[in-house]
Amino acid sequence: MQLVPITEMLHRAQEGGYGVGSFSARNTFLIDAVLRAAQAQRSPVIVQISANEFGWFDVTAKEFAERFYEVHKNYEGQAVLHLDHTKDPAVIRDAIDAGFMSVMIDASQKCFEENAAITKEVVEYAHAKGVAVEAELGRIGATDKIETDNDESLYTDPQEAKAFVERTGVDTLAVSIGTAHGVYPVKNPMIDLERLAQIREQIGIPLVLHGGSGLPRETVWKAITVAGGGVSKINIATDLEQVFLGALGCGRKTNKEIWQMDRAALDRAADAVQAVVEEKIADFVRSADRV
Repeated sequence: MQLVPITEMLHRAQEGGYGVGSFSARNTFLIDAVLRAAQAQRSPVIVQISANEFGWFDVTAKEFAERFYEVHKNYEGQAVLHLDHTKDPAVIRDAIDAGFMSVMIDASQKCFEENAAITKEVVEYAHAKGVAVEAELGRIGATDKIETDNDESLYTDPQEAKAFVERTGVDTLAVSIGTAHGVYPVKNPMIDLERLAQIREQIGIPLVLHGGSGLPRETVWKAITVAGGGVSKINIATDLEQVFLGALGCGRKTNKEIWQMDRAALDRAADAVQAVVEEKIADFVRSADRV
């Protein structure tokens, strides 16, 4: 697969009126499944993992990146390796050294001034290494506490978003408009599309929607096609893990434990994940046939 800058990939999506799925493999075994799905659908794709997932699944940034770079050349298309929610700049530096092409600094739990200062520092370091930076303004809650530790939400203020981007030089921005990480307690959570449109009026960089798992495809499509360009990067994690573990008939496993399981069973589970990723690409973000 061709490795392309995430900003290039997302600006093309923004202009083309589609989204790009950012899929959390959560273990090194499933990286192939995500890339196979993207190849089958002729879609750009982002493979990601978060700092909390490093701990939950006992995998390092180096191990994850090494597997990505080992196998990406076996497939055709366009891909990005991205580090999701991370609060510690030291972890971000390690990921950059390991080869991550894009990183997310999440200082959204801080006040605006602290968030901007921390983000700017990470941007300066990452840009010097040729790496893009995603930040979060507002606060996206969590139901599973894997990607983030906070279950509270605070919507993004459009005027603050404009000032934040100008002060930090960040490349992409995760906005809080009503989504949450994990499994939704309601079937169709309310998404503030008017707020999203107001944010878009203020800033031109690609916008990111976290908490894509469990959302109805119509809701996601409305968020992507907001006038002027809505969200371009859509994060999907829980849907993949649920189908993977469901196919295996087991609970959550560490990365090492996964690789020690029966290979035939793992391959069947990976096929199930690939099918979900293909469905998300075709019907959810609608990025099929874009490469």
